[in-house]
Amino acid sequence: MDSGYKMMAAFGSILGVGALLIASVALVKDGGGGGSPSAETKTVAATPAPTTKAIDVELGDLFIKPKSVEVASNTTLEVTVKNTGQIPHNLKLGTTGTKLLNPGDTEKVKFGPLTKDVQLLCDVPGHAAAGMTMDVKVAAGSEHSTAAPATTVAAGPGAKIDAAATPGPNWKRREPIMPSTPSATTHRIALEANETVVEVAPGVTQEMWTFNGQAPGPVLRGKVGDTFEFTLTNKGKLGHSIDFHASKVAWNVEMRTLKPGESLVYKFEAKHSGIFMYHCGTAPALHHIGNGMFGAIIIDPPGLPAVEKEFIFVQSEIYTGPLGQPGDLTKMTNEAWDAVVFNGYFNQYLHSPIRIEPNKRYRAWVLDAGPSENSSFHVVGTIFDTMYKEGAYSLRPSDAKGGAQALDLQPAQGGFVEFSMDAVGLYPIVTHKFANVGKGALGLFQAGDVPGTSGAAH
Repeated sequence: MDSGYKMMAAFGSILGVGALLIASVALVKDGGGGGSPSAETKTVAATPAPTTKAIDVELGDLFIKPKSVEVASNTTLEVTVKNTGQIPHNLKLGTTGTKLLNPGDTEKVKFGPLTKDVQLLCDVPGHAAAGMTMDVKVAAGSEHSTAAPATTVAAGPGAKIDAAATPGPNWKRREPIMPSTPSATTHRIALEANETVVEVAPGVTQEMWTFNGQAPGPVLRGKVGDTFEFTLTNKGKLGHSIDFHASKVAWNVEMRTLKPGESLVYKFEAKHSGIFMYHCGTAPALHHIGNGMFGAIIIDPPGLPAVEKEFIFVQSEIYTGPLGQPGDLTKMTNEAWDAVVFNGYFNQYLHSPIRIEPNKRYRAWVLDAGPSENSSFHVVGTIFDTMYKEGAYSLRPSDAKGGAQALDLQPAQGGFVEFSMDAVGLYPIVTHKFANVGKGALGLFQAGDVPGTSGAAH
């Protein structure tokens, strides 16, 4: 044995595979058993002859039929695609595929020749993650057939929120002051649905799906008995709709999905008081709500007393996608939020506290828009002496000096609390689910002139 052979044999013995290793090396060293080494041969499978396969594919609302299909290698798939759903869809493999098909539309498209497994999908944001995929499996039998992963469209990593970052010099907070109740009894309001890139935290932009370019949408207000007539126009590139929880109307009429460019009139009489959610209900509704398409409409309870000032806090979650892109539906499905915020921005009332005065009476309206997390609205340093939730009072100032510490809300629930501050100082605004305070659900009331503070506004 030469020295290299002896070292390999010794190492093999230590591992308990010495005999096998020695035999293997000997075969290599001796040319495989005495004869001269034979010429190396390599078998290459012949490329299958090109072929075609025609299939029909149905695009429904968040499903594709068939779910999978098998073809021979080197097959071109000729697909007749029909959208049988109620919202626009397409069928894509990378950049190849159909245009965005409106409900009822049909288009023929070719994919291939295919030599490995691929995945066709609807690339409307959120639709593939919600189940609109179709696997194309290439049958084994040639070197071109492969078990490689299916081709998919990756969203990329979600944007990271830095809790220590501060907004830029041109940043302006979303004003939390409630609009006053209009004296009119008929309200004609134009709303636009669109996709809008907005900042949701310092340095973090997302493509939010919005009403009138805002996330949350505009705050609306009226009285019991008022008539609301909304004209919704879809100015975006996706299907959108609207659902007012304050209304009693047919889901398939006023709440239907609008194709880009379409409009509808949504009219109802406000028959019940409370703070109600409105939102886009287009499938997947989780993605549309989780991506900002919601807002609050307040129908005043009769006899609502005057206060110094009213505020509105809409709590929601943020599920970041890549910078400037829509939120991540997979995170939404798993309830893995990156932030919980008031009025759409991370810690905005910590960066710009809300100015109030001691010994004045205030009302805070609160809506939990979710889509998935609950709220325990609390103001540190005061006690609520009035609490109204889901259309009913649970506490009033006359109730033998009773007090409340938190307004508990599930997604799509709302109410208001009333309170005052006894002293000059700072009063944190939080959800008492404290895991979310560090994720953006933190603000401040500034009562009076507090030494060492600046930037608070009346």
